Amino acid sequence: MLTEIEPTARSPLTGEPLAAAEADRLAGLLKALADPARLRLLSLIQAAPRREACVCDLIGPLGLSQPTVSHHLRVLTEAGLLEREKRGVWAYYRIVSPNLSTVASLIAPPRRRRSPRPRTAS
Repeated sequence: MLTEIEPTARSPLTGEPLAAAEADRLAGLLKALADPARLRLLSLIQAAPRREACVCDLIGPLGLSQPTVSHHLRVLTEAGLLEREKRGVWAYYRIVSPNLSTVASLIAPPRRRRSPRPRTAS
């Protein structure tokens, strides 16, 4: 299982190059996200009332079998994008916000750097 990504990971879009290890970790996150069912799972969990969902509540909306949904949830969990908590016979999933925020900052447009204002002679 991947650990939480350092919040100091930089993007080429922000003007600072990624280190090789950071690029490898981020590529793993992006690979886990690169599936329509997994993106839908994240959106369903994020939209859930307590920002968590039981696997039993995710099967119907996706229209996939329980083993297929569990497979996608496992991929997202192993990538560090979800946390899993077992309650009785069911597993509940929550989004790991810092890791998802890292991905979001990677693909967000760069912030413009302010250029110093030219001084005018008085």
